[in-house]
Amino acid sequence: MLRVLAVDDEAPALEELLYLLRSDPRVRSAEGAGGATEALLRLSRALDAGPDSPEAVDVVFLDIHMPGLTGLDMAKLIAGFARPPLIVFVTAHENFAVAAFDLKAVDYVLKPVRRERLAEAVRRASELAEAAREGAPVPADVPPEAPSVTAENAPPGGPAEYIQVDRAGVSRLVPLTDIAYVEAHGDYARLHTADGDHLVRIPLAVLEERWAPHGFVRIHRSHLVALGRIDELRLDSGATTVRIGTTVLAVSRRHARHLRDLLIRRAHG
Repeated sequence: MLRVLAVDDEAPALEELLYLLRSDPRVRSAEGAGGATEALLRLSRALDAGPDSPEAVDVVFLDIHMPGLTGLDMAKLIAGFARPPLIVFVTAHENFAVAAFDLKAVDYVLKPVRRERLAEAVRRASELAEAAREGAPVPADVPPEAPSVTAENAPPGGPAEYIQVDRAGVSRLVPLTDIAYVEAHGDYARLHTADGDHLVRIPLAVLEERWAPHGFVRIHRSHLVALGRIDELRLDSGATTVRIGTTVLAVSRRHARHLRDLLIRRAHG
């Protein structure tokens, strides 16, 4: 069972997080800290006491925006510990996700925190902590995939393929037909739609393989595009680009011929 330290400078948010954590049967104990300084002192005591001590901490649930040291700063310091605890970020800001996972975070939970979303973060942390105790390899670099919803369980009357996205703690289904192109962000991908963009924790290479039957094609190591959304293919001084609405994207040389062939075949039905 997990020994947890939750860190947040906003008392109501910290109390709510602790309440949810203590309600989870996989959590043995959950303590709170109102800032990075208090949390680092608590973790220093845990490190001195040893991994089998009641003072030990398995995972830190960490806010990002705090006075003094930010959550990202604190995570960098924790990474230097001899036995660093796992990190789960809990924040209202989705734009730090890539930096958070660069720091080997287990999960990134958006506020307001939903019980079921927090339970998923606890599950991941619990499995990793248990593997570490047993000396098994810890798959910290394998990102959980954003689930696709297929025709069998999609809402009636809509397209046959969706992807689940989270924003501000709310999950919703985005039809693949709404996605114009996808941009790589390390282990993440940013989905660009007409009504905004969505960051999902799944590599571009996985989406390329999964979405090929739905008309998505790789044009660059950083971009996957919906073939039907391409408005124009441009060749200028040896450089190839595509225009999707007002957005112009570069096409790498290794993908240019394949893309041209696909567009020609599409134009001829």
